[in-house]
Amino acid sequence: MDKLEEIFRMQDALNKRIGVNLPPPTDEEKAKWILNYTRAMQQETAELIDSVPWKWWAKYQKFDEQNAKVEVVDLFHFLVSLAQTLGMTPDDVYQAYLKKNTVNHQRQESGYAQKDEADSKHI
Repeated sequence: MDKLEEIFRMQDALNKRIGVNLPPPTDEEKAKWILNYTRAMQQETAELIDSVPWKWWAKYQKFDEQNAKVEVVDLFHFLVSLAQTLGMTPDDVYQAYLKKNTVNHQRQESGYAQKDEADSKHI
């Protein structure tokens, strides 16, 4: 089992322990959990921001790299749950990443001068 598969397995076990079975059976439940996880990710992002001295007017702040790493992992927990909410497997995520990475490189090669909504439709 590769590392991404193991992470997905572990997250599924944690979610079940909490009482959350993914993917949800209905679109209504799916929408609810997408909102739950994206809101949780917003909060974790705010906590990550608090790990760096973002208040330019405050002299007491210090960069907390260890906490920043923990917040990234917290974000990853919710991101994996979000993928599971959408019924994505580790392989689905990997394949979509490969395709989107190619699109992003093509955008850079072309100068990304205009938005092309269709360039990601195949992902």
